[in-house]
Amino acid sequence: MTESATDVLPACPACGGEFTYAMGDLMVCPECAHEWSPAEVAAAADEAAAAGVVRDANGTPLADGDDVIVVKDLPVKGAPKPIKSGTKVRAIRIVDPADRVGDHDIDCKVDGFGPMQLKSSLVRKA
Repeated sequence: MTESATDVLPACPACGGEFTYAMGDLMVCPECAHEWSPAEVAAAADEAAAAGVVRDANGTPLADGDDVIVVKDLPVKGAPKPIKSGTKVRAIRIVDPADRVGDHDIDCKVDGFGPMQLKSSLVRKA
């Protein structure tokens, strides 16, 4: 049996968990108990994209100089170990939309890994 696009549920916007399920009009994450409306999340994402606001995994706006915490283990190409969940990244810089590589919208230096770009959806404001 093949999996259609309607069978795939979105990951949790709070923790990135993959085991979400639908409960009426809401989506629920059993890992962190976060409940959200996919329609509201999509509308907020469209609004933020139009306004040019970069938001973290919880929807909090980010600005240059903020400190963030990684919410999910991130594998780094060429490194023997991933960036662990809970790693604090200090003094981020928001990347101009014209200079972004894919959807990586944060420029930062991670202790033990050096300079890199991260996706705002994988961090939360400290």
